[in-house]
Amino acid sequence: MGRSALDRETARSFARVALENILRRYPYKLDHMMAGAGDLAGPAAWHPVFCGSYDWHSSVHMHWLLVRLLALHPDLEEAPRIRAMLDAQLRPDAMAAELAYFRRPDSRTFERPYGWGWMLKLQAELLALARHDPHASVWADACAPLASHLSQQLADFLDAAAFPVRTGTHYNSAFALVMALSYARAHQDLALRRAIVRRAHRWFGHDQKYPARYEPGGDEFLSGGLTEAVLMHAVMDGCAFSEWWELFVPGQAELANWLTPVTVTNRGDPKAAHLDGLNLSRAWCWRMLEPALPDPLRPLAIRAWSDHIEASLPQAVEGEYVSTHWLASFAVLALAEPIGG
Repeated sequence: MGRSALDRETARSFARVALENILRRYPYKLDHMMAGAGDLAGPAAWHPVFCGSYDWHSSVHMHWLLVRLLALHPDLEEAPRIRAMLDAQLRPDAMAAELAYFRRPDSRTFERPYGWGWMLKLQAELLALARHDPHASVWADACAPLASHLSQQLADFLDAAAFPVRTGTHYNSAFALVMALSYARAHQDLALRRAIVRRAHRWFGHDQKYPARYEPGGDEFLSGGLTEAVLMHAVMDGCAFSEWWELFVPGQAELANWLTPVTVTNRGDPKAAHLDGLNLSRAWCWRMLEPALPDPLRPLAIRAWSDHIEASLPQAVEGEYVSTHWLASFAVLALAEPIGG
């Protein structure tokens, strides 16, 4: 599973979905703290860049997806449209307005931690692309002030956060730290990396016999346990992770719960549709973990990766908008995230 499994035609379908989503203004779920009557305005007034794709963090998803597709398939037929879109979207003035929103006293917790993690992941991808595509440095420079601000905000938050959030929704602590760690590495942000490593060990380092029988919740798109394991794999060396995993792994009956895709019965419901995301994020987790797992478990992880993708991949491009505004980004994580990402 170490190599990309994202074929060209699937990449093209994802590109078309992302290009459409970024420009789609409504429906839009606005998360906005109003300090007074003057704070009533439409999404584009507050978020001139990330005002499409249903909500702020999903718009960031889709921008990341376009950058990742350029990295994987630079000669994609949609590449000229992708580049034009990123030129139009990631302008310094527009990104400055996004930063100004985060600096509002009433927006200090806006999109924490999920949107913060995705924004840092986007910047990490831009920095990686800029190493062999000089024009990407223009986009990275435009995003750099917001990424720097969120990096500092996250490091400060981690220093004060006594407990993690383990639920498999946007508030999940481990997922945001995995995303942010990509930025810490790409930008050589040692302060953020130290904060992530320190807090990961404190929050999760002593977990044992994870109770996988309690997963999933009805609207979860992340496995709290598997995502935690991905984070610990990212912050530990191989030997230490093997020892941690031996203590952490559930019993056989509960482990089977993680290895089997979930059934989604109501894909028209925005919350219930999260379960398709759970299948794809579990596939991402198994992809990231498989090389470090005990030998008997590795073929089961590979099979689980395939089964979970098969269960929910079609919804990323063929489903209802409550799914297509975000699922393709998780599909690309599952299909093409580099190990150690």
